[in-house]
Amino acid sequence: MSTAVICSMPAEGHVRPLLVVAAELQARGWRVRMLTGARYAPMVRAAGVDFVPLPPAADTLDELGAGDRKRGRDAINSGVEQAFFAPAPLAGQTLLAMLEEEPTDVVLHEPTFVGVQALHRLAPEQRPFVAMCGIIPLGLSSRDTPPYGLGITPLRRTLPNRLRNAVLTAVATRVVLRPVHRAADRMLAGMGAPALRGRFFMDILRSADLIAQFTVPAFEFPRSDAPESLRYYGPMTRVEQSGLEAPPWFAELGKHRPVVHVTQGTVANTDFGELVRPTVEALGDLDVDVVVTTGGRPVAALSEALVGLAPQPGRLHVGEFLPYDKLLPLTDVLVTNGGYGGLHHALQHGVPVVVAGDSEDKVETSARVAWSGAGIRLGTSTPTVAQVRAAVQRILGDPSYARASRAIGDAIATSPGPVGFVDDVEEQVRRRQAAGVA
Repeated sequence: MSTAVICSMPAEGHVRPLLVVAAELQARGWRVRMLTGARYAPMVRAAGVDFVPLPPAADTLDELGAGDRKRGRDAINSGVEQAFFAPAPLAGQTLLAMLEEEPTDVVLHEPTFVGVQALHRLAPEQRPFVAMCGIIPLGLSSRDTPPYGLGITPLRRTLPNRLRNAVLTAVATRVVLRPVHRAADRMLAGMGAPALRGRFFMDILRSADLIAQFTVPAFEFPRSDAPESLRYYGPMTRVEQSGLEAPPWFAELGKHRPVVHVTQGTVANTDFGELVRPTVEALGDLDVDVVVTTGGRPVAALSEALVGLAPQPGRLHVGEFLPYDKLLPLTDVLVTNGGYGGLHHALQHGVPVVVAGDSEDKVETSARVAWSGAGIRLGTSTPTVAQVRAAVQRILGDPSYARASRAIGDAIATSPGPVGFVDDVEEQVRRRQAAGVA
């Protein structure tokens, strides 16, 4: 029986797509263990996967995410160190202990599980096959892309683009993002892993044998110098038939006016004043239906956030969760704070996007929305009423955004998905075994 260890930092948007991969492995007879935070034990076990807890001192991401979110360069310089580098050595020790107790054929990890670098303590022939599962925008440096974390899009002309990117990368590495690079080297040294040696900090992901990005090329900056190990598989989590019952008002959606859906997701939804309220206010007198999901929070909490607003009767619809398989085909514009998974759900259905995120990796997802032409980025997580109104009206009045989103959706529909990803993993394992490599 082939075996796999899946490593994820404790966050739902990290764990859930990896459980889709786990399900495909198990369907083929693999034994799968998952190393992540204690909060996700029920989710992991419900999927039939053996759960292994991170030590409490490394199980901190959810707690950090519940506090004030860092923004701008601070989200990279201190945010990355605190959230991902600090717990990495202990997480890496736990992974090594798991492999000592029971060797494995494959280690799968998402980009923020940096503890996987501890595998470099093992001799090359003793290390299992490692696949990096890209559940956030790709961060590998390239002559064709600006450095990750700045939210800058490539230029269309090759020579000016490469010259600018070279300058930006040098400045980011040595000046603007110097703190995170120094923190990365300290962390790598503590784990016995190779130092950056002047490379951009996200290039530690190049150590994986397979760099599997869970999107399609149309939604990622092109890299003519990408490593041969980089492959695209499309999103792992896709909108499928929902068990949720559609409320009665669904029957009228899309019949009389455009539908605008706004959500702050299930994590950054503690303050509806950031995005939901300005969107409801911005669209209150327009001829559109506004659909809001609270991401699991009580509808009463949203009512409190909307005090003083008076949307047109019958035009505002609210639910804690709604069946996306029924809602997205009726949606003309999604207004969101830019989570990677949620964006791909919209793109799968060809829905253009207004994206307002500016924290964590959302500055980079927003950049890809703008670059791909699938929507408009607002450059802030707290947009004004005027900003939201102008962006929604622009998308409704310009069909090019929907065309770009539909093109990405068509690419998602034909992407390899979890089946293709596991096919490639199994092929690589067979080759290693034939060559006598652990």
